[in-house]
Amino acid sequence: MEKFGKSQPVKRVEDVRFLTGHGRYIEDCAPEGALRAWVLRSPVAHGVISEIDLEEAREADGVHMVLTLADLQAAGMTTTMDATVVKNRDESDGAAPARHMLADGRVRFVGEPIAVVIADTLDQARDAGEMIVLDFDDLPVKLDLHAGGETIHAEAPDNSAFDWGMGDEAATQAAFDAADHTVSLQIDDNRIIVNAMEPRGCFATWEDDRLHFTYGGQGVWGAKGQLSAKLGLDETAVHVVTPDVGGGFGMKAMTYPEYFVVAHAARALGKAVFWMSDRTEAMLSDNGGRDLTSLAELAFDEDLKITAYRVQTRCNLGAYNSQFGQPIQTQLFSRVLAGVYDIKTAWLQVEGIYTNTTQVDAYRGAGRPEAIYVLERVMDRAARELGVDPFELRRRNFIAPANFPYATVTGESYDVGDFDMILTEAIQKSDMAGFAARRAADAAEGKLRGAGLCYYIESILGDPSEGAEVEFLEDGWVNIYVGTQSNGQGHETVYAQFLADQTGIPASMITTIQGDSDLIAKGGGTGGSRSVTTQANATLATVDVMVAAFTPFLAEEMGVEEEALSFDGETFRAPGSNLTPSMLEAAEMARAQGRVDLLRHAARAQLPGRSFPNGAHIAEVVIDPETGVTAVDRYTVVDDFGNLINPMLAEGQVHGGVVQGLGQAMLEHVVYDQDGQLLTASFMDYALPRADDVPMIGFTSEPVPSIQNPMGMKGCGEAGTVGALAALANAVQDATWERGLRQVDMPFTPLKLWEALRNGTEAA
Repeated sequence: MEKFGKSQPVKRVEDVRFLTGHGRYIEDCAPEGALRAWVLRSPVAHGVISEIDLEEAREADGVHMVLTLADLQAAGMTTTMDATVVKNRDESDGAAPARHMLADGRVRFVGEPIAVVIADTLDQARDAGEMIVLDFDDLPVKLDLHAGGETIHAEAPDNSAFDWGMGDEAATQAAFDAADHTVSLQIDDNRIIVNAMEPRGCFATWEDDRLHFTYGGQGVWGAKGQLSAKLGLDETAVHVVTPDVGGGFGMKAMTYPEYFVVAHAARALGKAVFWMSDRTEAMLSDNGGRDLTSLAELAFDEDLKITAYRVQTRCNLGAYNSQFGQPIQTQLFSRVLAGVYDIKTAWLQVEGIYTNTTQVDAYRGAGRPEAIYVLERVMDRAARELGVDPFELRRRNFIAPANFPYATVTGESYDVGDFDMILTEAIQKSDMAGFAARRAADAAEGKLRGAGLCYYIESILGDPSEGAEVEFLEDGWVNIYVGTQSNGQGHETVYAQFLADQTGIPASMITTIQGDSDLIAKGGGTGGSRSVTTQANATLATVDVMVAAFTPFLAEEMGVEEEALSFDGETFRAPGSNLTPSMLEAAEMARAQGRVDLLRHAARAQLPGRSFPNGAHIAEVVIDPETGVTAVDRYTVVDDFGNLINPMLAEGQVHGGVVQGLGQAMLEHVVYDQDGQLLTASFMDYALPRADDVPMIGFTSEPVPSIQNPMGMKGCGEAGTVGALAALANAVQDATWERGLRQVDMPFTPLKLWEALRNGTEAA
């Protein structure tokens, strides 16, 4: 990695550390001898706490503290969790019931934290927790996605959190009334548990009148601001660190109750306190993903051009508003409501429902996979009902390249795109010409083969501004400080590679520094596929600052006029001088002259607009009707991510995203019983994809460079999941259509498909 061309597929440098067991995750860096926290969680989904006796637990061996909500409030903490609410259609605010860090006398989902025990060891904390006397007056449990039922919050007596709308309802209805054809489909999007490799965890110490807090998250500054606000500390008294993180996927983008309780305990006791979730605890308490149902309707003219699109959605928020729960299925869903199609009239209505389940929030894509899944499922249904090839129906409705920049029906501005070109490439790469022969061969063996297409588009979200700082060290090494946070995406490699591309500094001499609020003054963290575009933009601005700062110094050293000096991306040059110092040599010259001001450079930059990665996913599945077992046989992706820094890492991101989509489509499903007990609370009951469930995934990059950033880049972190859901669902529908199945919903488990195929009924 000493020297390479730009945009080359360089292997991840951090993998050496990870694969040799030298990663530093939460459990690896927790202070030796730290006190351990154990959380007492509600065993019932809905009830009033009628008795809680902590005395025996507080007297147990090794116990230092047992905390309830009353204890946190007595300490002066602000105990309500932050959550964003949206506007209702009548412009009133959505419901905003208080969610406290620990139960406020009433529990609303299995797993809700009630008390936290702090002891010398985890065993002692758990044993003491078992001594707590706890009893409830049970209340009826609400699980369905309809308004009504037992009231969970007084602020939402019918359990409706919001009724949100976007678009022109009247114009949409008029277009449907005048349409030559209409198609509708009810589409369920099943709840999943995120299941990051590393569960959530944190530890805290109180030293020199400062809180030092370490957690596995997706950015340190949001946590820093909330910790200071909730604990009543000045922000300068809070130091937040994030070490290596074993997966985030949106679930770790927000703060959770345990973090604040651990921080308070460390301050109150003056000792290090450490909490780590186990897997079942994570399944009970981590924010879930998806969980919505939508009625999607398309109106067409006689030429099968879309004249209107209407979606009515009910989404499950869980028992409380989580930090971003309300905006996910409303504002973020709407970003790509119309996908890649030239749709001028649309109406989106979303009703949020409270239920006695764990909260639902961001999961890889956060609203955009849900929107594309709905759209691409109903597009596929339209092709079938209208008797047109699904590829052709999409081509007829694509936004033409000449129409960019394109103002969407929901107010977005797509900068560039060539969707027909991408689809044509995908058809060729997937060998659709040979599909009929493959289907016939499978049919001869009694198997059902289907092909499914999804053409997706993604909207890059998050703060468009970011900062970068470059520091030259005495030993010739260079640090780059970044405001984003890797959760396994390969940022250490990408950022070093990009800085090397722009400056000629060998990437092997560059260290990426992230996740420390004392070292980096400000940052937007990671989420919404924002990291590479915003961070590269900030790095470009920092390189400009570096060149501008070195120019007058080097002009004097080289004996030339400043105006004559230029930097070609590797060396400084000027006519009349034989000196051609590299950036590293310029730094060493500055150090020798005592110019320490030239050894550190920083800049912030803001993108002028969002980029919109897009692409085509084509999946082929083979179903054995005798068993219901479905094999994903072929999978092809052609993506427009704009210009790539590292194609290998982009392909890895796509592979991971596709597998997460495959998991939801084929295997993963959260199940609660009628009492609100989570029946899928371990890997014995909750299925994740294994290597033999995943086909070889073909990936091709066909860049149409974005004009919203100087690098021509588009984010890629979530795109694989955005495209995978509908591609697989449409493939299963294609395979079963001739057998009379008209409604096939995720997950496509063997039992579900076997029963449906055997009975000739709908697969619910």
